[in-house]
Amino acid sequence: MSSSEAPKTWLSQDAYDRLQAELDELIANRPAIAAEINARREEGDLRENGGYHAAREEQSRQEGRILYLKEFLRNSEVGEIKAADAVGPGSVVTIYFDDDQKDTETFLLGSREIASTTKLKVYSPESALGQAILGSRPGQTVTYATPSGADIKVTVVEFGPFEG
Repeated sequence: MSSSEAPKTWLSQDAYDRLQAELDELIANRPAIAAEINARREEGDLRENGGYHAAREEQSRQEGRILYLKEFLRNSEVGEIKAADAVGPGSVVTIYFDDDQKDTETFLLGSREIASTTKLKVYSPESALGQAILGSRPGQTVTYATPSGADIKVTVVEFGPFEG
């Protein structure tokens, strides 16, 4: 999927700033990782040089995270979610399971990247539950299939914009 086809992900300004700071730090750390690799390379035989291989693995992990963050931030919408008439990304949603109105759960429907900025549980709009409740309104009941194949019925009690 190219970046022009990628779905937009809503982020609060705080979440965007945190991810941008992580990206900036990873990019700034590139010379240190390269220096570590060079220092380990000079230790001798690369086939038996655990320090060299560990430094290369760390470089690979960091470069992967850099690429992910660049693409993720490029495909994000930043700001406050406005009130909507149906559940959408950025909504704080309360549901109950099956027909048990006492078995409720409240969560944020949004990017898992925002999870560290809130105490709410976060479900992705791409998850089975997220896809099922997108566009739902209070009182509406939907059913979705879990990865194991079980059908789960949930009813939307209420929803509103995430206020950070």
